[in-house]
Formats: sequence, C-alpha cells, structure tokens
Amino acid sequence: MRIDEAVAKYVPKEKQRLLLVLSSLAWIVDAAGVMVLSFTLPGLIDEWKLSTTMAGAIASSTFIGMLIGALSSGFVADLLGRKISNLVYLLSTITFTFLLGFARSPEFFMIFRILAGFGYGGLMPSVNAYLSEFTTYRIRGRYLVLLEASWAIGSIAIGIFSVLTRESLGWRWSFLSFFVAYALVPVFLSLPETPKYAYIKGGKKKLERVLGVEVKESVDVSRERYSVLSILKKKYLKRTVMIWISWFVVSFVYYALFTWAPKIFASQGISSARSLWFTFFMMVAQLPGYLSAAYFIEKIGRKRSLTIYFIGMGISTLFWGYVSSTFLLVTMALILSFFCLGVWGLVYAYTPELYPTPFRGTGNGSAGVMARIAGIIAPYYTGYMLKVGASLPHIFLWLSVMSIVAGIVVMALGIETKGKYID
Repeated sequence: MRIDEAVAKYVPKEKQRLLLVLSSLAWIVDAAGVMVLSFTLPGLIDEWKLSTTMAGAIASSTFIGMLIGALSSGFVADLLGRKISNLVYLLSTITFTFLLGFARSPEFFMIFRILAGFGYGGLMPSVNAYLSEFTTYRIRGRYLVLLEASWAIGSIAIGIFSVLTRESLGWRWSFLSFFVAYALVPVFLSLPETPKYAYIKGGKKKLERVLGVEVKESVDVSRERYSVLSILKKKYLKRTVMIWISWFVVSFVYYALFTWAPKIFASQGISSARSLWFTFFMMVAQLPGYLSAAYFIEKIGRKRSLTIYFIGMGISTLFWGYVSSTFLLVTMALILSFFCLGVWGLVYAYTPELYPTPFRGTGNGSAGVMARIAGIIAPYYTGYMLKVGASLPHIFLWLSVMSIVAGIVVMALGIETKGKYID
C-alpha cells in the first residue's frame, strides 16, 4: 500500500476538510502580513517623507526576508518535519508583523520587515507541503488551490481594515492588529505530523500514531537517497525549470503591480482615497480567480489550466496599460487580478505534485526562492519606471511579454499530474 492509499483509507474526509480550514487560517495571516504594505505604504511615505527609491527599498525588504524564509523552509520542513516548520514560521510571521506597528524610523521598519518576511516566505511552502501530504490525490489539487484562495481572504480582510481605519487610527494599527493571530499557535501545536513524513522518519508505528488506527497492510514508500540537488537531476530538470520560471513570473507581475497599485491609479488622476479603494477591489477580484482555478485544475488538468491563466494574465496586463478611462482602467485591473491570482493558486497546487516526499519541501522551497527573488526586484522595477516618467503601456508591456512566455514554457515543459499518486 502506498502512503497516498493509506491517507485515502484512514484519514476521514472530515479531518481533511478541517486541516484545509486550519491551514487556510495560517495562510490568511501570511497574506495579510504581505499585503498590508500595499495599504500602509502611502502612510509611511507621508509620515517619513520617503523618496520613491526609499519606498521601493522598504517594499523590497519584505522579499529579502521572504527569500531567506523560502531558502530555509525546505531544509527545516524536511529535517524537523512539517508541523515544527509550520510553528516556526507562523510565530515569526505574527511576532515581527506586530512589532512593525512600533517602528519609529524607516531603518527600524526595514529590519523588522525583513524578519517578518522570513516568516512569510517560509510559512507558505511549509503549510503547502503539510496539506498536500494530508489529502488524497483525488482532491489534492482542488484543496491546494482553495488553500491559496485564502490569500484573497487575508488580502481583503487587511485591506478593508486598513482603508476604514486609515483616517481614525493611522497606519500603525494595521500592524498591531496581528496580535489576535497568536490564537492560532496552540491550535497548530495540537496538530499531528503528516503521515508521509511520520512514516519516513519513524516507520509504521509512528504512522499509526499519526493516523490513530492500526494499519494492517504493508506500506510501500521509496527509500531512494536524495540530496538537495535532486530537483536538478535529469528526471526532474525540465519540470524544475518550468516551475521556477512560473513562480518567478507570477511573483514579478503581482508585486510589480499590487505593491504600487495605489500609485498607478493616482498617476491616472484618481484621488488618494479612491486609489486605495480601487486597490481593495483588486483584492476582492482575487477570490473568483482562485475559485475558478480550483474548478479547472481538476476539470482540465494542471498543465492546461496554468497555460491558459498565464496567457490571460499577459493579455489583461497589456490591455490595462493601454486603456484610458477610469471605468476601463478599473475593469482591466480586476480582470488582471482574476487571472494573476488564478496562476498563484495553480502553481501552489502544481508544485508539490512534481516531487516525491523526501525532497518535496526542498522543491517547494526552491520554487518559493524564485518568487522571492522576483519580489525583491519587482517593486524597484515599477518604482524606477514611475520615477523616470515611463508610460503605463511601457511599464506593462514587459510584464505582459513575461506572462505569455511563461505560458509557452508551461505548455512545452510541463507534465500533467492530475489524478496521479505522488511518492
């Protein structure tokens, strides 16, 4: 019996749904932590009189921390287990995001933003690996996209809080509000290790403790030795290149646009208050993007869905740069948000299915590294282009080209994992 078959037989659907909900709560906190800067950056600029370059540096500091978190997540998850990994990064996320509310200078803010970013970057691949190993192959893709869909919920929640409290409480309370997330810590302490990791580290007895039942069948799992570089071996090289490009491009486009969305809207003559609301509406449009991806990933498969959504992202990005009226500007921004976050959901579901259990955490983490590198560069790209007076069509053209090329790469190098066991 494969571990996947043991999960299907001995992990009740109710438990899988519960773990989806709990994992999504951690994801919501992570998303809120990352996206809170989109709504508070204008306040930081006003209070500290920041230049465009300094504001871009603060935005990029998030992704420096996320890069470190992503680099470490595979090692921590594969060495200490998915449960401990989740706890380490969750605590980092909550604690340092909360402390950002006490920042008294841009330098202090950047230091704690890097430390918070460490939590953001590590928590996502860690939680992703955890849920993927606790769900059956028939529903895994949909569950992982639904997990990623909670990113939209976190973005919407922090967006509405920040917009509504901006005038009365100021930007600091958007960070101080993260104190309530400590309620998740005892919950995650009580969760079990994943069946696959438990079996690999402790054999059948530990597997039975995790499942809470006696497993009468013999369990079969690969004992092949792997290294960190296994993701670059001939068998996995094409899929690794494909998924690295996918993560880099979606992250670059997302953060190049969403970090500066209020500024982009303002450059079109839209007031500061309306710009924040339009950015909030873009966050709302993320949710149907995720939900549609959750449907199509099991309907037409991972590879085809990801290709279509990348191309849709590229076309809508190009159109957003060329429209002129406020109505069309907002409409194309919403369509772009739909496709962009659909891509995010798909890559998060697709990635853990590309690698076997012994280095799945490493595969997830390395893909996350590509996203964080893009996240560091992207805010500088948009900030610089705006500073030198580049037109929106010029700024968006390159983002559109990147998206369409990524879709072609997925079509050429991707493999279909729909309905297949993962080792």
